[in-house]
Amino acid sequence: MCAPQGPDRVPAEERIRNILEAALLAAGGPLSVERMGELFEEERPDRRIIEAALTGLAAEYASRGIELCQVAGGYRIQVRVEVAPWVARLWEERPARYSRALLETLALVAYRQPITRGEIEDVRGVAVSTPIIRTLLEREWVKVVGHRDVPGRPALYATTRQFLDYFGLRSLHDLPALAEIGEFGVLAPELDLPSPDQPRHETPPDESRYQATGEAATLPSPLRPH
Repeated sequence: MCAPQGPDRVPAEERIRNILEAALLAAGGPLSVERMGELFEEERPDRRIIEAALTGLAAEYASRGIELCQVAGGYRIQVRVEVAPWVARLWEERPARYSRALLETLALVAYRQPITRGEIEDVRGVAVSTPIIRTLLEREWVKVVGHRDVPGRPALYATTRQFLDYFGLRSLHDLPALAEIGEFGVLAPELDLPSPDQPRHETPPDESRYQATGEAATLPSPLRPH
């Protein structure tokens, strides 16, 4: 077994990169640059140094089975898509499969947020079952961001940072056109979702606005991949 290398024998830049790599592997979720900086306390390196170390890690992983990915919650080390089928054999359980109704509901929230349950039902033409809403809330893919200012004050639903992280997105701007993502592709015409050739929406919905006033708005455009 190799003897451990003392900290004083490791160049400062390499030591920072090693610490960040170890933290990303141990975290179990994305880490922001700010959170990574907090690991160093008094010896906290400049943000540019941390970002340079992350760039170095990404370059090291370029030809390997893992990659450094930036998502909404920060950075994470993850398995590359090309090798994922082999890695998946480590787990006996099969990936969760979701019903078409749940996928349609999630698509409408993602592409037309903020949106009420009634509006989802109007587009789909059928009722949205309580278990579907509960599943989306329990997975923390959607949340209530306010209430529409109409009789009954129905809840307004929008996607969460966990939704972005789970699907490997930095922001809503990275949402692809539905036609590009397999099973969702057949839903676009049926759900009257935005077409791929419309301009992108520049900013996500202002959540504080809906919490304060209960107003609703519809994202007027698809959010294309970066």
